[in-house]
Amino acid sequence: MRRKDDEKEQRIRHAVIELMLQEGFNGTSIAKIARLAGVSPATVYIYYENKEEMLQDIYLEYSEEVFDYLLKGIDRNMSSAQMIETLIRRYYRYMTLHPEAFCFVEQFANCPSLSSKCSCTKKVQNIFHWIEAKNDRPLPRHYSDATVSAILFYPVKAIAADHSHSEQEKQGQLEELIEMIRKALL
Repeated sequence: MRRKDDEKEQRIRHAVIELMLQEGFNGTSIAKIARLAGVSPATVYIYYENKEEMLQDIYLEYSEEVFDYLLKGIDRNMSSAQMIETLIRRYYRYMTLHPEAFCFVEQFANCPSLSSKCSCTKKVQNIFHWIEAKNDRPLPRHYSDATVSAILFYPVKAIAADHSHSEQEKQGQLEELIEMIRKALL
C-alpha cells in the first residue's frame, strides 16, 4: 500500500482550487488535477475516493479555516457592537488575504448539490449562538441566524469583490456598513 505524503496532498489541494476557479466543477477532472499537481491520477485516489469527496473535504477544510479565523478575533469581554465590528473586519481581511481559498469556498457553497452534503455550512449561521454562549450576553434583538449572517457577511463580500474602488474607498464602505448594521441590529 502506498503512503500518503503531506506535500503531495497540498499540491493536489492547490491544483483543485486553481482548476475549480478557472474551469468550474465540470471542467475539473482527476486527470487535470493530477497533471497540475505533478502526480499520477492513481496518486490522487490515494487521498480521495472520488472528485466529489475531494471537493467536500477541501471545502470543509477551508470553511473551517474561515470560521476559526472569525472566532479568533472574538473576546469574551467584547460588547455585541464590538463583536459585530470584529466579525465584519476579520471577514473582509480573510477575503483579501486568502482570495483563492475564499473564492473556492464561495463557489462550492453556491453549488447546492455539493454544499448540501457538508455539515459545516450551518456553522457560520450558528456563530451567534456560539458568541452568546461564550459571552453570556445575547444580541439585544433576536433575529434568525441566517438573516443576521446575510446582513453581516454578504455586503462584506460585495465590498471585497468590487475592484472598481480603491482600498481606501473600501475601508470607508466598511465603516459605513458597520454603522448601518449596528443601527439595524443593536
